[in-house]
Amino acid sequence: MRGACTMDATAFADIAAAFARFHAHFAPLFGRREVRARGEQYLRGLLVQHADRRNVEHVAEAVVGATPRTLQRLLTEAPWAHEPVLAALQAYLAPRLSDPDGVFILDESAFPKRGERSVGVARQWCGTLGKTANCQVGVFLAYHSRHGQALVDARLYLPKTWMADRDRCRATGVPDAIAFATKGDLGLALLREARGRGELTGRWIVADDWYGRSAPFRDALDADGWWYVLDVPRDTAVFTAPAPVALPARRKHGRPPTRLRLAPGATPPQQVAALAASLPPEAWLVMTAADGSQGPRRYRYAVRRIWERRDGLPGRPGWLVIRRNLDGSDERYALSNAPADTAPQTLVTVGATRPMVETLFRQAKGEAGLDEYEVRGWRGWYHHVTLTLLAMAFLLTVQQTGGVECVELTIPQVSRLLRGLLPQRTWTFAELLTWLVGTQRRNARAKQAHAERRCRDGTSPPPSRIPPEG
Repeated sequence: MRGACTMDATAFADIAAAFARFHAHFAPLFGRREVRARGEQYLRGLLVQHADRRNVEHVAEAVVGATPRTLQRLLTEAPWAHEPVLAALQAYLAPRLSDPDGVFILDESAFPKRGERSVGVARQWCGTLGKTANCQVGVFLAYHSRHGQALVDARLYLPKTWMADRDRCRATGVPDAIAFATKGDLGLALLREARGRGELTGRWIVADDWYGRSAPFRDALDADGWWYVLDVPRDTAVFTAPAPVALPARRKHGRPPTRLRLAPGATPPQQVAALAASLPPEAWLVMTAADGSQGPRRYRYAVRRIWERRDGLPGRPGWLVIRRNLDGSDERYALSNAPADTAPQTLVTVGATRPMVETLFRQAKGEAGLDEYEVRGWRGWYHHVTLTLLAMAFLLTVQQTGGVECVELTIPQVSRLLRGLLPQRTWTFAELLTWLVGTQRRNARAKQAHAERRCRDGTSPPPSRIPPEG
């Protein structure tokens, strides 16, 4: 690093005006003027409220003119459609991120919940907690290129238990047209919509082994023309050669065989872990996966041509990418359908983009409150997530247009700057007292409502009534 780092102060001179222009770009999609205004307030509140959990009550405390009720209505009642906003988001990000060598990343994020009334909540694997727990799960699409990365779309996963109970779905606003879809189905829908919009370019797809283990998912990606590098479990079986197949000999009695089997003497498939263990030392090369904050991330790799297994027989030819730490620990496996002339370094570089979505989730939760919503319905979930993705896009915009001459600002650094530069509400003593009284009464009403529900359920005695105000 040469010389002193200097910051382009002009990029931050009028950040409020830049935020106003950003909001104006999307505002027509929110409909009526008052809904547009509430959208601006909520978006700004997500960016500046960091002292408390970013529910509507705390967001309203940070923004002049906002109230918890109006912001709650923006999320749960206002009829603006999230789909056009997400389409506009991808169009907005295209000139900032899109690249022919761009990579789409599929992953899910879980949101722990206590009750049973939030849409899609169920006992299921919760990656946030690292165990099976009561949670909602969203499937997200991210996009990465040499210009940066962003979350660009999302779908809420509804377990089969939910789809089997249409009354429960209707109670939380799930449209009747929504049918059960696996996480892989949701991921494919996200990819197809992104390709149909044509804003973000690239044909590479990466995902973890939850998606990679599914042969139908891999086949669907291949049929749609994507090139994938998908993590797979260690027990995934592959062929190391195009083993011959044949029909079994016809028996004296019964129908003639119609199902192909491996020919006698053909090499059977191997699990990828066993294949890795059988490779000689010269099969492994030290390669750089990506540049990290502490320097190049280097691992030992073995890249081999294989044939995927389908119904016990050799299927599509492809690649097996095996990665180990330099000391031989933490072995990982990935399958790819990339063409036979693809350079191993390309497979390594593309595969190394997958963990970047974890950084995006961490930033979206820490800097824009992705996981801090308190809504139960279908519309509320999509509205909050959509506005969170918009907030992250503004952080990316500021990151790209401002910065330091010798090093790029991080998203958390940009977020900290915005908290100091975007307008926030200042409180008088009288306003604080009014806020305190209102908050206490809202909390008391919420407590009473919960007690009344428990009473209806027969689990507690009737609660005492809250006296009227005044």
